[in-house]
Amino acid sequence: MAKRDVLWPIEPHTKGKHLVLENYLAAWWPIMASSNKRVLFIDGFAGPGKYSGEEDGSPIIAMRSLLNSPRRMLRSHVQFRFIEADSTSAEHLKSLCERWKESLPPNCGLQVIPGAFDEHLTSVMDDLEKQSTALDPAFVMIDPFGVSGTPMSVVRRIFKNPRSEVLITYMYEYINRFKSTYSFEHKLDELYGCANWRQALEEIDPARRDRILFDVYEKQLRAAGARYVLRFNLFKGGRLFYALFFGTQDLTGCDKMKQAMWKVAPDGDFAFHGYHTEQLTLGLETVDFVPLMNELSGRFRNSGWVKIEEIENFVRSDETDYHSGHLKVKTLRPMESEGTILVDEKTRRRKFAYTPGTRIRFV
Repeated sequence: MAKRDVLWPIEPHTKGKHLVLENYLAAWWPIMASSNKRVLFIDGFAGPGKYSGEEDGSPIIAMRSLLNSPRRMLRSHVQFRFIEADSTSAEHLKSLCERWKESLPPNCGLQVIPGAFDEHLTSVMDDLEKQSTALDPAFVMIDPFGVSGTPMSVVRRIFKNPRSEVLITYMYEYINRFKSTYSFEHKLDELYGCANWRQALEEIDPARRDRILFDVYEKQLRAAGARYVLRFNLFKGGRLFYALFFGTQDLTGCDKMKQAMWKVAPDGDFAFHGYHTEQLTLGLETVDFVPLMNELSGRFRNSGWVKIEEIENFVRSDETDYHSGHLKVKTLRPMESEGTILVDEKTRRRKFAYTPGTRIRFV
């Protein structure tokens, strides 16, 4: 691979990924930095911090997002760790971070670590955990150019802290192109943490082959420690380009990430699609809620009377591409009007209200 310049033009698909990060951190910082002694943000492939058009890279986005949060909410000690393998990029990022130190609150720590992600992540987390008597919330961004240096063993180490979350770029197009190359297979064994992905090599049908590749990776993330795993596919035109995987043990984090994804509107040829409903394009002004209605009916039709809290938890989880903001007004109200749900009137104060304790039956 030809060596990049220190700064390079930002790709359209990168803009979407950065919007997801910014949207999520806008919700994450106020929650985590207001209720914990310390919070960790680790970028495993930090880059130089800027693009040639002066667009911010992920480290700057993370720091800016923190500064944009209400100061009264930022009571935690925040630790930023930016890992970058390319020495020139790391030096450029260091110079940017020196300027940013003046803007960050005094309760922030910042370090740029030159070196490979897989070689340094374990020691970074070990050192940070030794400094604290409690397990600190950690957000880890894993955004490689290819697949090297992102083994499942490192992800497993991250989830040794059950309060960790990961946002991983799964380089589908790169993996799909080279998966049959003998020298590449070992790298994929490390990426997956197993050899089960090789079942895809024997599959002729492209759709089934892709499902094997994605499903095995999802299962491995769960085995590594993620209770909830989200996947959203980025398409370029009609072609799958890459996927974003998000892993967490927190239901609120799962829901907030879905909300962040839905805020990213299609940009040119690029658009994020759902996983459970692949034809679902995220970020459009007009949203089709019929798939969510069908999912709810399929999940609860044989459950009798169900409390609204159970329905909300389903929508907040990784069992649907939709999020909690889509549930009541956009989905339950139309279903009640159409008679596809019944509501126990004794459990609510007024029609079309779904307050805590409301009981609903899907018919």
